[in-house]
Amino acid sequence: MADSSFDIVSKVDRQEVDNALNQAAKEISQRYDFKNVGASISWSGETILMVANSPERVLAILDVFETKLVKRGISLKSLDSGEKEPKPSGKEYRLASSLKEGLSSENAKKITKVIRDEGPKGVKTQITGDEVRVTSKSRDELQTVITLLKGADLDVALQFTNYR
Repeated sequence: MADSSFDIVSKVDRQEVDNALNQAAKEISQRYDFKNVGASISWSGETILMVANSPERVLAILDVFETKLVKRGISLKSLDSGEKEPKPSGKEYRLASSLKEGLSSENAKKITKVIRDEGPKGVKTQITGDEVRVTSKSRDELQTVITLLKGADLDVALQFTNYR
């Protein structure tokens, strides 16, 4: 019997992020506590820009956006807001967040180390670009690896694709 395998990737559904951003913008435009404070959230190239007249309001916008992301099934690990410290810009405060996609080489190495140390013995891993391929003769071992990685404390959102 041939080996079974799956890929570990870190991708974000851009359409779902866009939908969450539009929902957050609509809520911000309608909420009473955001009236007349210049509060907004929008795309600025590849980053998401949150603007308001005080740092607390910017963080409240971020909280609304994060809530919408969670409701749409997007992990907050894929949102990179830096140190979550709004920067003053004239009379307003800004916070830029970006989306993290793809596995960096150090995250891929962490994943393979977790699999090697704690996973079943018959499992092999291979790093290719920004994804990790996991192969084994037994599908049960692959399921064990998926469960292990879901429970692991990694600072990246993982998806499991091409399960064969």
